[in-house]
Amino acid sequence: MSHYAGPLLTRPVAEALTVSRDAGADEWTGSLDLGRSETQASLHADAWQWHDARYPYPARLKDRTIYYWDGRGFEPVSRFSGSLIKLVPTEWGAPTFEIDGIKMLPTSKESPIDDARRKVALVEPRGKVVLDTCGGLGYFAACCLEASAARVLSFEKNPDVLWLRTLNPWSPDPDSADAGGRLQLGHGDVTQAILQVPDASVDALLHDPPRFGIAGELYSQAFYTQLARVLRRGGRLFHYTGSPNKLTSGRDVPREVAKRLEHAGFKAQLALDGVFATRR
Repeated sequence: MSHYAGPLLTRPVAEALTVSRDAGADEWTGSLDLGRSETQASLHADAWQWHDARYPYPARLKDRTIYYWDGRGFEPVSRFSGSLIKLVPTEWGAPTFEIDGIKMLPTSKESPIDDARRKVALVEPRGKVVLDTCGGLGYFAACCLEASAARVLSFEKNPDVLWLRTLNPWSPDPDSADAGGRLQLGHGDVTQAILQVPDASVDALLHDPPRFGIAGELYSQAFYTQLARVLRRGGRLFHYTGSPNKLTSGRDVPREVAKRLEHAGFKAQLALDGVFATRR
């Protein structure tokens, strides 16, 4: 799927366009790609113009929503096919996403890109083949490419999340010049796709699964055994677990994960909001 190249609006951006018009300005400067860059738009009484295309001033937009131009009007970047999946703006520019109102990326203290960058640094991707098991918006993959990984093999199961990626300018495009052919993004269930990955063919692993209650199979001993099989000896793994409340859940998920990884052939320790491990 090709990446969207049109404008992206949030409520503050739409209001800024209107305020500038009402103040008599004939040009507005700001970002129409969620903070990736600054640009200029020409302002007219009934429409604004950007990249030789004219767009209407939108009616009042909702907070915590990103809008794209579908050719007829500005529509929310969201889909419902069993679950409501939605791209959500953040104060950092790079968006997060939600599934049925549950935020999928940490954004309270820093940009999700900076968060991903710290975690990716643990596996030292430079020059390596990296397996990114649960691609999501692709921020792990983007940081691996930025850090000069040789190749990134990424899987994403949910087609609606893949659609969000085509509208998110912060998500890496496998066909872009920046990727340089180094990103392979597959639509599939990694628990099945990993069976086709050769033994010891991966230098580093990044595993960012949904929470345990949603995707328990991605925390299973059988899956960790597959991770150990495809990772070369000495290879590094970062496994995001989050920090679920032990008092309410009755479980210490990070320590459970570390024990299972140890049993699968890793040396594991708690790190950041997950588990860092090395293949023995």
